[in-house]
Amino acid sequence: MFRRLVPAVVLALLALSAAANAKPTQAVRPASEPSALSVDLLPQALRSRGSEILTATDDAKRAKLTGKLAKEEPEAAAAFLVALLDHDRAPAVREAIVSELGHHPDAAVRKALERHAATDPSAAVSLLALERLRESSMEDLRGLLRQRIELAHRDPNPDADRELFAEDERWISLVRGTMLPSFLRQPPGDFVVPTKGANLRAVVFGDFGDGSESQRRTAEAIRKQHANTPFDFGLTLGDNFYEEGSTSPRDPRWKSQWEDLYGPLGIRFYPVLGNHDWKLPDSPAAEILYSSPTWQMPSPYYTFTVGDVQFFGVDTNEVSEAQLQWLRSALERSPSRWKVVYGHHPIYSAGQHGDTKRLVEHLLPVLRNRADVYFCGHDHDMQHLKPDGGVHFFVAGVGGAHQRPIHPHPRTLFAKTDVHGFAVIEIAGDHLTVRFIADDGSELYRYTLEKKQT
Repeated sequence: MFRRLVPAVVLALLALSAAANAKPTQAVRPASEPSALSVDLLPQALRSRGSEILTATDDAKRAKLTGKLAKEEPEAAAAFLVALLDHDRAPAVREAIVSELGHHPDAAVRKALERHAATDPSAAVSLLALERLRESSMEDLRGLLRQRIELAHRDPNPDADRELFAEDERWISLVRGTMLPSFLRQPPGDFVVPTKGANLRAVVFGDFGDGSESQRRTAEAIRKQHANTPFDFGLTLGDNFYEEGSTSPRDPRWKSQWEDLYGPLGIRFYPVLGNHDWKLPDSPAAEILYSSPTWQMPSPYYTFTVGDVQFFGVDTNEVSEAQLQWLRSALERSPSRWKVVYGHHPIYSAGQHGDTKRLVEHLLPVLRNRADVYFCGHDHDMQHLKPDGGVHFFVAGVGGAHQRPIHPHPRTLFAKTDVHGFAVIEIAGDHLTVRFIADDGSELYRYTLEKKQT
């Protein structure tokens, strides 16, 4: 009953709130010349940047400068940006402001979003403003649920807590605006993937689905490797489709960017979702519901066993309490010699994004002394980082998307970012080997873990 009541209650509360605050809204009529605005709305240190925006005659340049200011100085520049939002004639400029400033909690910003959601001449700006308002309202409401979950941690009640954690899973979709029914978030039981022999060989890559020449070249290198020494199966590490995920299970890119490139391998892949796969409302469901001899993703997180290895695909876009409890239990129950966890975001990384604080705090404690390897993408490079709690960290995020810079990191054992390529995981009894392969077929790095049977 609780699940049936919550949507109606939430919608009713939102409707009452909107009705109570509703006032006749005058249409936003952007002025023809943004230079009529004053940089006096900015702190002295930012006025030169404001002047550069106001005097730029090219709309694209002005939008770029405005978006940068909104991203870097959302609080200090809020008043200036709101005024610019109401006056600038270029939809691209207004869209840049709404996109970056839309998450700012300031009351004047919210009022500006409400005006533009209702009356902006550009439908794109109007819809973006409405989406930012929806995200903010849903996040505030989910905060109440998170407070209740914190109370559950202090005073556990397993039966009631399971209901809270399940509801939190549903609110992930509500906050993100995705059309992902709760039942599609439920992982199936551990399933077994048959293998032809005692030894296993899998290809692993992420950040690839952009239709670029780099993606095609890397896919060709994978096919050549497979022709020489066949893979048993494959893992993807997310960002399976750029820029915004898949539109449906019938999206034509399933053929051009997936089946045509990886179908000739004749093996099945077990993917996870990246942040780009969450961008379209329908994309997570599309990738879960798509099924072919080459693709099987039964839910955002799941586990399967191949021989003496258990693999755990996780959704790192938001690691819910329900997912963490599932993963901890699945790792502890596993009788497999090797345990490999893979997701999109790095725990530790020397790449552009660096360490992911929320994963260090919440996911890593579950993996320590339970898992052997954590694979990820997100940073567009290849990395191996020193173990923590017995877990080795590998990044393989150069399956096609453009590379990004590497920075010094105290845990780095190997890092490379000027090539595209993929990882290979090979498991033979006591030994688990990870290899990084460039798109020209050359081996860049190899590391072997050893675990004696007890």
